[in-house]
Amino acid sequence: MTRKLLALLTATTGALALAAGVGLAQAQTPAQPQGAVLAKNDYADKASWLCWPGRDDACAGDNTTTVIQADGALAVETWAADPKAPVDCFYVYPTVSNDPGVVSDMTANAEERRVVEQQLSRLGAKCRVYAPLYRQFTLTALRALVTGGALPGGAPRPNTGYLDVVDAWNHYLAHENDGRGVVLIGHSQGAGVLTQLIANEIDGKPVQDKLVSAFLIGTNLPVEKGGKTGTFKSIPLCEAADQTGCAVAYVSFRADAPPPANSRFGVAPRQAPNMEAACVNPAALAGGKADLHAYLASAGNLLGSSEEPQPWVKGGPAIETPFVSAPGLLSGACVRQDGFHYLAVTVNADPSDPRTDTIAGDVVQNGVIAKDWGLHLIDVNLAMGDIVGLVESQGAAWLASRKN
Repeated sequence: MTRKLLALLTATTGALALAAGVGLAQAQTPAQPQGAVLAKNDYADKASWLCWPGRDDACAGDNTTTVIQADGALAVETWAADPKAPVDCFYVYPTVSNDPGVVSDMTANAEERRVVEQQLSRLGAKCRVYAPLYRQFTLTALRALVTGGALPGGAPRPNTGYLDVVDAWNHYLAHENDGRGVVLIGHSQGAGVLTQLIANEIDGKPVQDKLVSAFLIGTNLPVEKGGKTGTFKSIPLCEAADQTGCAVAYVSFRADAPPPANSRFGVAPRQAPNMEAACVNPAALAGGKADLHAYLASAGNLLGSSEEPQPWVKGGPAIETPFVSAPGLLSGACVRQDGFHYLAVTVNADPSDPRTDTIAGDVVQNGVIAKDWGLHLIDVNLAMGDIVGLVESQGAAWLASRKN
């Protein structure tokens, strides 16, 4: 795949969500001057990192979960980070910044902190977590772009966010890695940035030996139709829980609301007609349908969604933990339909039991579900437990391979 196509993929792999009811007036604050060259960030400064091992930051939050069985029975599942985790996780977050310009600043606001609470901090039980701040394409600019308005101010140099992540990655390798295995994790814009990083800096290079696995979620990772490689030449899609040096990628839609013809997710770029978007089910790497081990937010708006979750147990007590897990409620399978390749998520509703029969997670604009976005908001949450399990098993396999 050409660098031009990779850059296009990075720019168009979507963003976290379109917030409802925000007009272009908010998007007109001047940003950097056209063609401005932004100075490099100093990733030796811990303030340039959203999450850093052992620090009391956004990744040190509460992951306590209420487990809700089909009969409505509740149990509390505790959680603790492991400061001696055997491998590392390097994470790039999705489009969340509400900063006024085309690219964000380097200050962690509530939206950046919230996304790592949902998508990353739980992994701290299995890996040391590193999450650099980076000057991403903002949600403000995305709203303007999608609604047909002008981008706020002028665009700075191309690929600012990507170049920031490359700098952060190189700092991590030089000063923190110390020969450890590393899992790469990204969602949406973050997954697109990591796709470019892997293709340019890792695939086929000596550093690939450190790669435990890559989770590129909420992005259209092009692979050969029916194949396991494409964008990456020597990093295939994962097929087993003890496989290393492989990638997991998917986008998610409700099984009863498949991608409409105008969806931006689940398809390879038009410039790659012999490719399709990768879909690897974290709960069933070899294929087929399986229950998803989801960790969903128990209350409140989830990462920009305007939906409020329904009561988790009809007539039951309020849930007081930040997360819920409902065994057997959700299942998923990768399907090909109408030119799309995606994770079809089924809610296994049973109106006769007291547990909820629905979940929140759709992108809603002015009270209308944006069907072309699918379940993009909760791509990671839907399979978080499965991802945690894979980080553990693939990390153990990577370590075992070093002892042989």
